[in-house]
Amino acid sequence: MLTVVGIGPGAAEYLTFQAHRAINDAEILVGGKRQLALFAEFRGETRLLDSDLDGLVVWLGENMAKRIVVLASGDPLIYGIGKRLAANFPPEQLRIIPGISSVQYLCAKAAVDMNDLWITSSHGREPDFKAIAAHQKVAMVTDTIIGPHVIAQELLKRGLNPTLIIGENLSSADERIHRLRAADVAQSYAMNVVIILNER
Repeated sequence: MLTVVGIGPGAAEYLTFQAHRAINDAEILVGGKRQLALFAEFRGETRLLDSDLDGLVVWLGENMAKRIVVLASGDPLIYGIGKRLAANFPPEQLRIIPGISSVQYLCAKAAVDMNDLWITSSHGREPDFKAIAAHQKVAMVTDTIIGPHVIAQELLKRGLNPTLIIGENLSSADERIHRLRAADVAQSYAMNVVIILNER
């Protein structure tokens, strides 16, 4: 059985009990360098997750007899690896353990309800800024190329000056949360998630 575990926004205290159990029972942990570092005490085999996702899928298929846990930041099904693995393995071979997403975490910290929130991502993709401008409340998982400053500039170009809530290094010791108008967004932020409030 292949298990995908959402490990939350980063701090170990946000892992669910079910996630802890799955990791403790695993023979092999698969994850990025930063993810694996959170479980340095793990004594089984580890495999580094890199950009070769096709190779990973093949390797997982060849090792299904082992108890493998794939670590996913936040929640595996919010712009995570869960979607890719669910497309390649049937439900009887795949267990997905949800985690607290960075979007959920930032909304809780900023007291922004998620009832009408539109979730998107700039992680390795070109965002649809027309759609972002059309929604009243947007959460965006960002990357190092299209982050808060680019997002703010794109919205300003469209005649909007929304409020951006920028969460840097969420759940870590150096966490910072900023609430700014788009016109005041700085050039650079550490690893972040952005909530965009397009007031009407």
